[in-house]
Amino acid sequence: MAEALGIPLRQMMLLERGLAECTDQVLEKLAHLTELNAHHLLDLKKPQEPLCGEGYVTARPEGKAEIPRRRAPSVSKRPVMDLFCGVGGFSFGFEQTGEFEVVAGIDLLGDRLSTFCTNHDAANAYGQDIRSISTATLDDENPRPFVIVGGPPCQGFSSLRPFRNVDWNDPRNNLAEEFVRIVAALQPEWLVFENVVGLLTYANGRAWRAICEAFEEVGYTTDAKVLNGASFGLPQKRERLIIVGNRSGKRFKWPVPTHSFEGRSMAPDGMLLEGTERDLFRSELPIAVSVMDAIGDLPPVASGEGCETYTLEPTTDYQRRMRAGSKTLTLHDATRHSAKMLEIIKHAGANINALPPGMVTSGFSSCYSRLDAGEPSTTITVNFVHPASNRCIHPTQHRALTPREGARLQGFPDRFTFEGTRSQIVKQIGNAVPPLLGQAIAEAILASD
Repeated sequence: MAEALGIPLRQMMLLERGLAECTDQVLEKLAHLTELNAHHLLDLKKPQEPLCGEGYVTARPEGKAEIPRRRAPSVSKRPVMDLFCGVGGFSFGFEQTGEFEVVAGIDLLGDRLSTFCTNHDAANAYGQDIRSISTATLDDENPRPFVIVGGPPCQGFSSLRPFRNVDWNDPRNNLAEEFVRIVAALQPEWLVFENVVGLLTYANGRAWRAICEAFEEVGYTTDAKVLNGASFGLPQKRERLIIVGNRSGKRFKWPVPTHSFEGRSMAPDGMLLEGTERDLFRSELPIAVSVMDAIGDLPPVASGEGCETYTLEPTTDYQRRMRAGSKTLTLHDATRHSAKMLEIIKHAGANINALPPGMVTSGFSSCYSRLDAGEPSTTITVNFVHPASNRCIHPTQHRALTPREGARLQGFPDRFTFEGTRSQIVKQIGNAVPPLLGQAIAEAILASD
């Protein structure tokens, strides 16, 4: 394009980003080349604030907050840096291998960062817009990361621009570009970028390919697949796009599924990890962990009630794993439903069509629906305590899931401590990347290194 317009490449890059004015002569040539009206082109180039996801729209902090680590990192473990860390579920999974330790996390929302710090005592926590953080600060205050993990809020891809770098300090940088910026500066041996499967089809696939190309431009060999948590022992059918990169050209050996289940994938052909649900239900692998396999040991509670003690013994390996190290039951309190909602819940089935005609007047097919006791749950959302929003009614009890049950379905052990109000904690759980998925990827990195 620069050659066709008769201008230097750098000027074209500046024009592309809206960092330079377009002369009338260049504008006229550009309109001719793109077959667009010159005035329309000018409108398109008006500065726009990118959509950056929850927090980046509603809770941008006034300044910066840093929570220092409570103990020095271990010199015998591989350091992990967690970008857009949330509560740190993804990196917590890395730590479960015993070979990794989280040394730093960055997130915008204070309640998420408080939970992150509580569960990662060797990590510095940076509470600020990632676009304002200095890589020199990250480098000076933390061990050089062996792996950087993270998942930028997916809404940010609506403003995705080409990754050719003009100025890393451009405040309009997309959040994925910030991930690339930090990786380029700190040069970890491995990177793990996770996101929603929908990114694969966004902009006809150009977005995720641009991200891979950006990592490759700063020296990383990448590979990408869609992984489903249910294939790795999670009692939930939760798919994530995973991009893994290595600085030394090492080939990543994708984790081998440990469980089988029936189900459809959102992944385009060729992107699903080979051997997952498309084939596994015919294999000899153990059947996927079900909802009741995960939460069946938790005491029954009614709408508006809660319980702080374990009254039943664990009966499955998953329940025993979740209860290990925990003496007190927390967050097992049910939403207080209205009389009308309780009547709806009593009639609830697998989808909204199970309700008697006229009982509800609107809602998606998954609303007001009961989870299947013998299957992994559907994807947990940030509203899993409200049946009007999604499929979250307990398989046998007349209420929505409790926060503890949601945490179990997300793979958080009962000893993992959540900080904040109940509504904040529910969002923290629903937004998290399951630790079991992080652990599977961490183990695969160890096998590939």
